Amino acid sequence: MTSHDLGAAPRMHTPLKLLGAVAHLVVLGFWGVFVFSVAATLLGLGLGGLLLAGLGAIVLFGLVYFLYAAAFLETARVEGLYGFGLTMLRPRRSPKRGFVGFLHTVWLQFIDGGMWRALAHLAIATLLGWVAFALAGLAVAGLTGAFAPLYMPDGNVSIGWFQFNALWAAIGGPLIALVALGLLLGIAMLHGVLARVIIAPMRETQLAAQARDASEQRQGAIRASEVERTRIERDLHDGVQPRLVSVGMTLGLAQQKIDSDPAAAKELIGEAHTSTKAAITELRQLARGIHASVLDDRGLDAALSAVASRSHIPVSLDVRMSGACGRDAEAAVYFAIAETLTNAAKHSRATDVRVTVRARPDGGLLWARVEDNGMGGAHVVPGGGLDGIQNRIAAIGGTSRIDSPVGGPTSLEVSVPCAS
Repeated sequence: MTSHDLGAAPRMHTPLKLLGAVAHLVVLGFWGVFVFSVAATLLGLGLGGLLLAGLGAIVLFGLVYFLYAAAFLETARVEGLYGFGLTMLRPRRSPKRGFVGFLHTVWLQFIDGGMWRALAHLAIATLLGWVAFALAGLAVAGLTGAFAPLYMPDGNVSIGWFQFNALWAAIGGPLIALVALGLLLGIAMLHGVLARVIIAPMRETQLAAQARDASEQRQGAIRASEVERTRIERDLHDGVQPRLVSVGMTLGLAQQKIDSDPAAAKELIGEAHTSTKAAITELRQLARGIHASVLDDRGLDAALSAVASRSHIPVSLDVRMSGACGRDAEAAVYFAIAETLTNAAKHSRATDVRVTVRARPDGGLLWARVEDNGMGGAHVVPGGGLDGIQNRIAAIGGTSRIDSPVGGPTSLEVSVPCAS
């Protein structure tokens, strides 16, 4: 949680916050008119452009992000005034690629409920701002009327919608000012209540989303561990175990022939020795798939260089690290790239693979892309290598995207949060 628990309302009606709310509302009366005037203009131009030449789509896209910017500022204003503990609005992004992904991104932003709640609050605050501006002017006029006998002893004085002679203005002016200030105080309190009703629930939505993300990460971690366990069992059962059984049988035959046929026994022992070395190599590769010691010793760049050097397909490696991103993030990206290269070697018929890695710890992101020029058609199979990649990335709160049309190319992109 942040500074305030939503179960208990923050103190919205302190004198400083009420005074700040009045000041905000007076400014919002003009700011809101500007925002909605620009929005209406963009909407008219966009719809007209669609009918004329289709170019209005660009204006409508701009309208969506203009509304997002206005909603972001409104959310920041409310948070700065009341301190509900809100997380600022974030641009929505589509997992899809290309122009379809762009259109989907704009659509996701357009249907963002948080943005529309903030805009609805801005519209209401704009109306309240004009009321507050009128009440503030009435209060000033009333206080000024209290001194009417000094500057207009024989004339009539206008205070709002009322006309007084100088003597009655000195009496009625302060009363009108008092009523106006009371109404202004009520408007300020209403602004706080509406802000809590309309915008503060965004925090509850964000907490629910965080809970869903945490649940997905937990499920991803569970699935990743199951896939990894299955892979280890399969590699041991299908690779190392039969080889070690063969070594035992070969040594048994050598033992039987060592007296009667020493030459054949020697040949069998040599064969067992070769199989033993192959089993050791497989065990090392299996252990490397569980834990890459070079990652701890020399970092992600060196670990990926080692993987690339062992690949059966030529790999073009481009790693640019501006700092460490934390072991979990680097390990997830390392194993994702290693598994992708293994899959490419087995299934893609590719002749070239490009691996790009960018790390920006200051931005909190480690990003990688692997692309081959193979035949494409890769898809996620439960328990398979790509499924394991997705689960491992999801387990630490990252995202992954696989694009593999039939005929190629195949690309994998992963993004994981850095943790220093």
